[in-house]
Amino acid sequence: MSVRELVVLGTASQVPTRHRNHNGYLLRWDGDGILFDPGEGTQRQMLRAGVAAHDLNRICVTHFHGDHSLGLAGVIQRINLDRVPHEVTAHYPASGQRFFDRLRYATAYRETVVLAQAPVESDGVLAATPSYTLETRALSHPVESFGYRLVEPDRRRMLPSRLAEHGIAGPDVGRVQREGSAGGVTLDEVSEMRRGQRFAFVMDTRLCDGVHALADGADLLVIESTFLDEDVRLASDHGHLTAGQAGRVARDAGVRHLVLTHFSQRYSDPGEFERQARAAGYTGELTVARDLDRVPVPKRT
Repeated sequence: MSVRELVVLGTASQVPTRHRNHNGYLLRWDGDGILFDPGEGTQRQMLRAGVAAHDLNRICVTHFHGDHSLGLAGVIQRINLDRVPHEVTAHYPASGQRFFDRLRYATAYRETVVLAQAPVESDGVLAATPSYTLETRALSHPVESFGYRLVEPDRRRMLPSRLAEHGIAGPDVGRVQREGSAGGVTLDEVSEMRRGQRFAFVMDTRLCDGVHALADGADLLVIESTFLDEDVRLASDHGHLTAGQAGRVARDAGVRHLVLTHFSQRYSDPGEFERQARAAGYTGELTVARDLDRVPVPKRT
């Protein structure tokens, strides 16, 4: 049975706290595992969450600030120590190649696994698999930053009631699917298109076109909300979002489940992030992320 869920490994911005580790997020998407922004301590958080190096197929880094990338060294070495049997691909801003190289070879170890480097240079499609297309968009931060988006291909769904209505059964169902018609009944008459699921990951950024493009129609949106609305000027100065801004993005994009994360240590009440996102008009499902949360991708409607 396929699993699609977000495993939250860390939720702090800039520095870890007693209750929040540096960033780290694993998306389980059918048989693939995509690790986003492994900050310091990610390897230990993986252990606590029951995530193994063998679960990783891709690593996606939004930008090279420490709270989003210092865990790369440990994760890459663990992948090699455990001799992961498949290729792992790393995506990261091409402008940060020197940082990636330093982290990859921070200390001595034996390389046993193929780690493919696929740096990001501009908006567009990074990879296409039968299960999803991985896309990226530029964000607005003091250093170059990219967000990521997974889009499942739209597929056709057969409708049992219409099949029965037209007397299509047994081998004829397969014939309609393969050939487009059977016994004078067309595929359009007994099926409908099923919209593919969408996941978006938006980290450190001001409001910009990339934020809205990534969030558009997402079933699950993971988005930073470093600051509360009263500190909106501070958020803009440092290239971040507020809870209210994240809520409005999700509202306007038609997001089904909003996950707020990357919280400044200056705030003591996590519930205020939800209150401000709701006040901005977002009415869908909402999670104020905590370390080790597991958030399922919403079921198809």
